[in-house]
Amino acid sequence: MLRPKYFTPKEVSLHNKPDDLWVSYLGKVYDLTPLMKEFQGDVLLKPIIECAGKDISHWFDPKTKDILTHIDPQSGCLKYYTPRGRFVHVPPPCPRTDWSNDFGRPWWKDMQYEVGVLSVKTRWVRIINTLTSQEQGLEVCSEETLNEILQRYLRYNSHATSYTWKYNSVKLDMSKTLEENGIPDEGGDFYRGGMDRDLFSESICLYFNDDLTEL
Repeated sequence: MLRPKYFTPKEVSLHNKPDDLWVSYLGKVYDLTPLMKEFQGDVLLKPIIECAGKDISHWFDPKTKDILTHIDPQSGCLKYYTPRGRFVHVPPPCPRTDWSNDFGRPWWKDMQYEVGVLSVKTRWVRIINTLTSQEQGLEVCSEETLNEILQRYLRYNSHATSYTWKYNSVKLDMSKTLEENGIPDEGGDFYRGGMDRDLFSESICLYFNDDLTEL
């Protein structure tokens, strides 16, 4: 079974345009760009566009996974609660002949838009290439394995797979997370102590596999 792809809130926030629109809710990340194209120009997209790149979990009931509801004070009927305004696939407050309800699943229940999982907690690590002395700070998801962190690092070093990854001189298990490899997350301590995260974050050292000094 394939592992889901994890995203940081910052990564989601970068997709904040109508032609590239992501949101997160209830722990998952969704690419709603196809929905934007399908309903392009529709005023019912406005509440979604206003929340582009943000978490909209507060729109939902975590138990039902559906949009929050309330009793409409005028009709006394149960209605979707949309304080930002009605949006795509939410029925109108009163019966109308011009509203089609044959669209199947509403977008918030359609898994075709799901692209991954929102990290519960992110952390910073410093990766040091001992061959070149290059250092790179990375914000990663605490749920990611070292192999998945390596994929993030490839943009800075396309040969990262040719290195042995170590922490405190101990070779890391690339199939495990940072915590599972015994690398503590001290981000909270840095924040409370007013310490510079970039200077004191945990360091992972990369040793080139053809370096004879590492025999």
